[in-house]
Amino acid sequence: MYVLVTCVWRLAALQRDEMTVKPNIAIDGPAGSGKSTVAGLVADKLNYLYIDTGAMYRAMTLKVLRLSLDLGDPAVVAELTSSTRVELLKNSDNTLRVLLDDEDVTQEIRSPEVSQNVSQVAAVPAIRKHLVKLQQAMAEEGGVVMEGRDIGTVVLPNAGVKVFLTASSDERAKRRRAELVAKGYHISQEDMRREIEERDAIDSGRETDPLVQATDAYAIDCSVLSANEVAQLIIDRAGE
Repeated sequence: MYVLVTCVWRLAALQRDEMTVKPNIAIDGPAGSGKSTVAGLVADKLNYLYIDTGAMYRAMTLKVLRLSLDLGDPAVVAELTSSTRVELLKNSDNTLRVLLDDEDVTQEIRSPEVSQNVSQVAAVPAIRKHLVKLQQAMAEEGGVVMEGRDIGTVVLPNAGVKVFLTASSDERAKRRRAELVAKGYHISQEDMRREIEERDAIDSGRETDPLVQATDAYAIDCSVLSANEVAQLIIDRAGE
């Protein structure tokens, strides 16, 4: 069964030079490696379009959780999405708003509950197959910075620049916990680290489009680097 998720991308504010095709930049990495922050910085500095593919999977996960569906039943999850509408809207500052069935869920999809369950929903083959098609359509014109877990290997295998971000599980847990605390959520460092490692195992071990570094990807260990430093490394790479 195919997933019928509608993803509407509004690009009214985006100016493109029709004579120049800009390369796409694919950024992959595990949970908490800083993909979203770095991708946003790179897109802003290069005037590229930033696409957070994880937000699409998170929106689907939120819908599943709201309806208390069985996460362990892929058929039930796939059936639900036939009536689900997901929109990614680009703001004037190149940030994203995420709408689920016309409701702005940009903040809610970042909740701990969604984070704890998104890997299970993202592992459903029907969901991945359809969302990958939508993501590829978004990048057809080039000039896109797209981040996720299978961008360089599956979604944009011919991307001009491929990057794989890494960091220790302790460092990733520290960063992710700080983000959640700032938003009013409370979780211990140990619980955050355990959640990060569990997500790593699911993302890397799934049969469909697992998290893996593309053979031609540029690996960056961002454990001791700032987001701006990582972004500059990627920009330098894109300029080669």
